[in-house]
Amino acid sequence: MPHSRWQTGSDQGLTEPEAVSEVLHEIRLAMELAAAVYNRRTELGLTQAELADRAGLTQAKISRIEGSDAVPTLPLLTKLARALDASLHITIDADDARVSFTPHTSAA
Repeated sequence: MPHSRWQTGSDQGLTEPEAVSEVLHEIRLAMELAAAVYNRRTELGLTQAELADRAGLTQAKISRIEGSDAVPTLPLLTKLARALDASLHITIDADDARVSFTPHTSAA
């Protein structure tokens, strides 16, 4: 078949395989977490090393989280939330995932 007649999968009405959709959803969730950790850390004026020290982790681990290269466990997420002095909120819907930190307010 000549190249001028090639069609992409979407041109033919095909959808991506379920496994691909699942992986993309996981990647988006990791990126949401990475952005939330980075934003809260910089909001507090902390370096990765300082956050790592507060959380009892290594700077490399913080770097992997912020780079979307790590799949954190619930205990690790708990350490992060405490170290960032915030509550962690994760919302997962069928097509959407959102992660945010809500800073704790200190009573005066």
